[in-house]
Amino acid sequence: MTDRITDWATGLMDALGAPGAGTAIALENLFPPLPSEVILPLAGFAAGQGRMSLVAALLWTTAGSVLGALALYGVGALLGRERTVAIAERLPLVRPADIDRTERWFGRHGTKAVFFGRMVPIFRSMISVPAGIERMPLPVFLVLTTLGSAIWNSVFVLAGYALGDNWRDVTDYVSVYSKAVLGAAALAVLGWVAVRLLSPGRGRRRG
Repeated sequence: MTDRITDWATGLMDALGAPGAGTAIALENLFPPLPSEVILPLAGFAAGQGRMSLVAALLWTTAGSVLGALALYGVGALLGRERTVAIAERLPLVRPADIDRTERWFGRHGTKAVFFGRMVPIFRSMISVPAGIERMPLPVFLVLTTLGSAIWNSVFVLAGYALGDNWRDVTDYVSVYSKAVLGAAALAVLGWVAVRLLSPGRGRRRG
């Protein structure tokens, strides 16, 4: 799978240069299984080979991240609060209080979630949806997304640039980080489900 993604991203970069790297990262935001930890070091490696400038690689990949995040923000904004609540209330084990609590949490911590979420695998894409649902002011969303994306992208592009032919080492290290994040998320979900199943009054809905 990784080899296929590498070949696909390499083809884009060979055909379009730095804009190809930006296009790949925009698509990675929309389709999280496409790993940025492969595309970004590859862009750095390509810059090291002279196939694009390093500055262009950094600028275009960040622009791609912002564009992809904007698309998902738009999905959240179109979905809206009422539809989201209606969907959530039909889910098993979800209570109205959970929705209210989540909204309050995002109201208090949404800016930090959008900024730091850009540096967490999988969640770096998904965090744009609740930002859209809650209608975070677009200028604020754009600034936080740009800054968070620039930090994440720069680390990986520069690592690929510095490592040269060994750019794949970055992917190996980040794979451990990604698995740890996903494992922690899975444990959190399992813990939440266990609490819901064992707590009284489960399945209650608004009357």
